Amino acid sequence: MIHAFLISTGAVALAEIGDKTQLLSLLLAARYRKPVPIILGVLAATLVNHAGAGALGAWLGSLLTPTLMRWALAVSFIGMGLWILVPDKLDDEANANRTHLGVFGATVVAFFLAEMGDKTQIATVALAARFHDFFGVVAGTTLGMMIANVPAILLGDRFAHRLPTKLVHGIAAVLFVVLGTMALFGGGL
Repeated sequence: MIHAFLISTGAVALAEIGDKTQLLSLLLAARYRKPVPIILGVLAATLVNHAGAGALGAWLGSLLTPTLMRWALAVSFIGMGLWILVPDKLDDEANANRTHLGVFGATVVAFFLAEMGDKTQIATVALAARFHDFFGVVAGTTLGMMIANVPAILLGDRFAHRLPTKLVHGIAAVLFVVLGTMALFGGGL
């Protein structure tokens, strides 16, 4: 379903701006100066992470009654909108795995760990539960991650400092609150 794909892409791309995994992408790019294995590592880690989150969301979506699902989605989307307004900082332990793994391996491990329990992983669970479209949601959230992180990898710190991060976070927060409100009142997402 193209609807699930497009909403998932946009929501995650916006939510990812200024996120700790985007900061990690900047850090990896500055440390290794090898964008291709970093981009491939981010893609691999995101696919695995979001496939698991999408599977969990699809499973939860099949278990919950429509009324309970509506409330769970409303609360999770509105909560995500508020959580996006809290700035992220890069956790030191997420970057601890950069030794003898090579650039690709270090990126996969660090990015996968940094994404565990992150906003975009939780959003993937909620989106998969809402849309009942595992492939559309996982493809969309993965593309959203790549849209946000590839420029950070390619352009480094100069790019991140020029983005109006507060404005982008505000737009993402509004998007999630609107999605939550639509879910609460039965709007056609």
